[in-house]
Amino acid sequence: MQTPTNIILNKEKTLLTITFDEIDYPLNAEYLRVYSPSAEVVGHGKGQETLQLNKENVTISRIKPVGNYAVVLFFSDEHDSGIYSWSHLHKLALNHDKLWHEYLQKLKDAGHDHPQL
Repeated sequence: MQTPTNIILNKEKTLLTITFDEIDYPLNAEYLRVYSPSAEVVGHGKGQETLQLNKENVTISRIKPVGNYAVVLFFSDEHDSGIYSWSHLHKLALNHDKLWHEYLQKLKDAGHDHPQL
């Protein structure tokens, strides 16, 4: 299991930088929010995912450690039910470009506007 050596939230609370193996991975709050591991987002099985809309301006208000294996991110839209394990965060870090592109494509397919479309 990969364990981060550092987690830093910028003062605007819009960017969480996670360090794995001496590499910094800047992950914006919107990305982390739309890829929350919570049941609200991923559902309870394959194909039950819920596309998260209008999260462009979400911020991270607080971070709470969960043991030595995860954190809970508290978002400005009141979402706080996702437990972000180190392995989930590592996957989000390594696959950022692919996952972000997939999210933007899903928004486009749903006819939703986004500043990056």
